[in-house]
Amino acid sequence: MFASLLTQAMLTLIAILCWLQPAVSADAKVDVELVLAVDVSLSMDSYEQQMQLQGYVEAFRDPQVLRAIETGPHKKIAVIFVEWGGVEFQNIKVSWTLIDGELSAQKFADLLGQRRLTALPLTSISTAALFSANLFEKNGFEGTRQVIDISGDGPNNQGVIVTAARDAVVEKGITINGLPVMLRAGVAPGFFDLKNLDVYYEDCVIGGPGAFIVPVHDEKNFASAIRRKLIREISGTPARVMHAQASQPWKAPPRIDCSIGEKLWNEWLGYQD
Repeated sequence: MFASLLTQAMLTLIAILCWLQPAVSADAKVDVELVLAVDVSLSMDSYEQQMQLQGYVEAFRDPQVLRAIETGPHKKIAVIFVEWGGVEFQNIKVSWTLIDGELSAQKFADLLGQRRLTALPLTSISTAALFSANLFEKNGFEGTRQVIDISGDGPNNQGVIVTAARDAVVEKGITINGLPVMLRAGVAPGFFDLKNLDVYYEDCVIGGPGAFIVPVHDEKNFASAIRRKLIREISGTPARVMHAQASQPWKAPPRIDCSIGEKLWNEWLGYQD
């Protein structure tokens, strides 16, 4: 009888412990998990950085962006804001945030507005892409899509070749979109400036289902370009301009040397000898 009572007591204790054990919460379902990876390398002057940051702040306060979120199947998105420079420089400025309406979008915009971007040396788009891809791991969200949005004003000049990083990220089912910043038209180009940076981003940086770029040619259109890009990323609408040569354009032969940034950097170092 004692053994029976002991067994019953043990079973009761196990039941209590199971009841007390916190349930493992499921990842929150969202329409898209979005990494905003912004270039703060030294080639981006303080004015460009401020316009870029303010563009994102305004976008998350914009009614059209809010409507795009509210019309999705889950009516929710998850966003994280990262700044990047060279291989050793990636900083999370605003961590993963659930946006499910005006209040949470306003809070995210306010957090962005309180941040001040810093100038970091060198430009490693490839490291930024790989770093961003790792941020999806165990982030507490389950998105219908996973998207990395990379903005920048120059080519990769440090780290692994950008196409190798792109292919590794796309292989995981992640889409990379681009926001090439091209505000120096009519200005004497710097040593590392690419006149056709948009082509470089199209052929060497972006990839994955529905990948697209939104170039910024005029500072007056910076905020609107960011808004249009976010709406497309949130809603998952296809690009209006499709490449004729392939349904997966990042697999087509590049029209530009994808290692041009590294070559320019090595050439510049040679000038300094």
